[in-house]
Amino acid sequence: MRKLNLSRILIAALLISGVCFLLPESVSAEGWGSVTGQFVYDGEVPKPVVQRKKGDPAVKDPTVCAAMEHLNNDLVINSENKGIANVFMYMRRAKDVHPDLKESKEKSIVFDQKGCTFEPHALIVRTDQKVIVKSGDPIAHNTHTFPLKNQAVNFILAPNDREGKEVENVIPEILPMQVKCDIHPWMTAYWFVVDHPYAVVSDKDGKFTIENLPAGKNDFRIWQERAGYLDRKFTVNIKPGETVDLGEVKFKPSQFESK
Repeated sequence: MRKLNLSRILIAALLISGVCFLLPESVSAEGWGSVTGQFVYDGEVPKPVVQRKKGDPAVKDPTVCAAMEHLNNDLVINSENKGIANVFMYMRRAKDVHPDLKESKEKSIVFDQKGCTFEPHALIVRTDQKVIVKSGDPIAHNTHTFPLKNQAVNFILAPNDREGKEVENVIPEILPMQVKCDIHPWMTAYWFVVDHPYAVVSDKDGKFTIENLPAGKNDFRIWQERAGYLDRKFTVNIKPGETVDLGEVKFKPSQFESK
């Protein structure tokens, strides 16, 4: 009787182990890692160029658009630490995506217009997100996108439109796309549409972080609006369960010269 019970126990154990073997393997936190760093201008920081002088009557809608001085924003460098803002770093394609990141937590992103300037200037948009275009200015604005793959939009926003209009981009782009206001031609911004979470824009200090990347070698592209591609294949070896700190990633002034 004891031998029979022992046999049943062994068979049950084998069946259970077999079922466990067939079930999908749970994702371990050790199979994913993160990367952080800072994009830095490797040279003397150029003097900022004034885009619109305060009170300039030649500027369209000067009471709003020239209410204060505005600087060019096609190359924004922090003079204190030489960090480069608004640099896109992104994985061209993502074969593996962390389970927690397969869908965007925020299904909408606000794209605003204040003082005749787009905010934010550089934006990551996932294909499952909607961009809510709003305006805080007491004048009309126009939002015109220039995608390569998605349907372009071109519409007028009424003054102080805080409800906004929704824009969908359901196809991943290969490059950040320009967004313009045709009424005020100096107003430009860039959106990059991706179908994965592994893309980032550097902050005002040039700093960036991408979390929960698959462990192993990952290739990224680095792009900035004035320079274009700063690096087409920037490889980072992600370590399981760790954050790889790249420190300063430097770019020479010549890379930002007008082509």
